[in-house]
Amino acid sequence: MKKIYKIEVDCAVCAQKIEAAIKKIEGVNSVQVNFITQKMILDASDSEYEAIYKKAITTAKKIEPDFDIVG
Repeated sequence: MKKIYKIEVDCAVCAQKIEAAIKKIEGVNSVQVNFITQKMILDASDSEYEAIYKKAITTAKKIEPDFDIVG
């Protein structure tokens, strides 16, 4: 399952770090965190998507406490 999220991230370096960390989560097929467009595209296992999504948000907030999903 692939979903696009509007996000808030403060810097390009943080976006790169977040993307690299989320890619390491088991079940993640791919992820793109774009600082310029303030979007995250998460592609993960359908059967565990909700759990992976929550883990991705937790991981992102550890790197950038101000990271947030908008809307």
